[in-house]
Amino acid sequence: MILTLVVFAAAVLLWVCTPLDDTFVALAAVAVLLLCGVLPASSLAALGSSTTWLLIAAFVLAAGVTASGLPARLATWLLGRARTVRGLAHLTALALLITAFFVPSTSGRAALTLPVYAELRGGLNSRVARAFGVLFPSVILLTAVATVVGAGAHLITNSLLEAATGQGIGFGWWLALGVPLAVVSAHVTAEIVLWLFTTRADRKRPVVAARSEGPLLGVPCSNSPRQHRQFRTLELAPVTISAAATQPLTTPEQTAPAATQRLTRPEWTALAIVLAVSLTWLSEPWHGIAPEVAALTGALLITAPRLGTTTIKQAFADIPWSLLLFMAATTMLGTALIRSGAANLVAGLVSPAHLLPTVIAVSLAAHLVIQSRSARSSVLIPIVIPLAAAAGLNPAALAFASTAAAGFCHTLTSSAKPVALFADAYEPKDLLKLSAVLAPVTGLLVFAAAVFLWPSLGLPLK
Repeated sequence: MILTLVVFAAAVLLWVCTPLDDTFVALAAVAVLLLCGVLPASSLAALGSSTTWLLIAAFVLAAGVTASGLPARLATWLLGRARTVRGLAHLTALALLITAFFVPSTSGRAALTLPVYAELRGGLNSRVARAFGVLFPSVILLTAVATVVGAGAHLITNSLLEAATGQGIGFGWWLALGVPLAVVSAHVTAEIVLWLFTTRADRKRPVVAARSEGPLLGVPCSNSPRQHRQFRTLELAPVTISAAATQPLTTPEQTAPAATQRLTRPEWTALAIVLAVSLTWLSEPWHGIAPEVAALTGALLITAPRLGTTTIKQAFADIPWSLLLFMAATTMLGTALIRSGAANLVAGLVSPAHLLPTVIAVSLAAHLVIQSRSARSSVLIPIVIPLAAAAGLNPAALAFASTAAAGFCHTLTSSAKPVALFADAYEPKDLLKLSAVLAPVTGLLVFAAAVFLWPSLGLPLK
């Protein structure tokens, strides 16, 4: 009781006597009460589900991390280690995988990495430039499975599993299941893209790191000096064709700040907060702090005056509110399908024989009919769960396999936002060419993971 009065009085004083943002003060007061156990985590449901709060906090965290320049530094540092075009492709895949842990949106990751691609493109011949234009969005989409906050569809899957079975897939468990698949998918995709779009001579060509000064070219999301590395759109320069096929390619070794310089204070701050939040998520069984409460605390720290890398007003301005509303609405629709029995009715029309490959195949092809990743999960998962139960299979295993397979959406420019953002870097026929090979490979990888890998990690099929 006394703690509540103290927190309330402090909030009133801060509202009246300081220029601090009112929303920041209110959220900080709520976070203190949540962390101290005065309020249960379920109290957040007053303004939306725990999933919605988790994603809002994750987007605020992403805005702060991006404003610090840390993701761009990590990406360019890795790319600067390349020696050949093949090595550059695999380091690019690794760098794009790492961004999945900092930015909870595939379209956000695509916008963040567009300037990196633009820097690379200037020193690549036409074939290699087109290959990397296809590689960037392809890897971004397939590596989102590494983390539960990698895409809104993952959170929808978790919510529907909890509604139907009473248990979802926690942050740490999702990492254990998703990271191996994401790593293999990233590097397999890199090899497929190189094989389809470049020659053997292209792949062996040496890469020479070149220095570039100043920030990466792009359009910043705000006028804040700290956010000059956050981008939404980019006009890609025309491809430069090298004078001789044997000339070394050049890649950026340094951006602002230079990749070889020490981490800046904002970068250290962002790194420390992200690691603290991630460790809190991973250790939830020991301390019992709900994931949304940990994420909210991290979001407040990264937007705190003097300490943070951005402001809460700027971070809120960059949150895709329409996406959150869409995700909340589709989650409610999926929950209604499960609780009303409509999903069981539809599932009864499908034979349970060969269920796993059927679920994977349908999930792979669903992007041709349903373009939104979140909508695909909202349609598929309520049907997959009762199908799995009827066939004597583990609903969580089938749901995870469906969600992982649904990450493939590479066939058309309109199939996914990351693909559309890189539309100037390739021809539409290139996507068809890639999909003809990558779709069955992705299906086989998900099937192999579901049968051989995930059971050893605690997610058996039966």
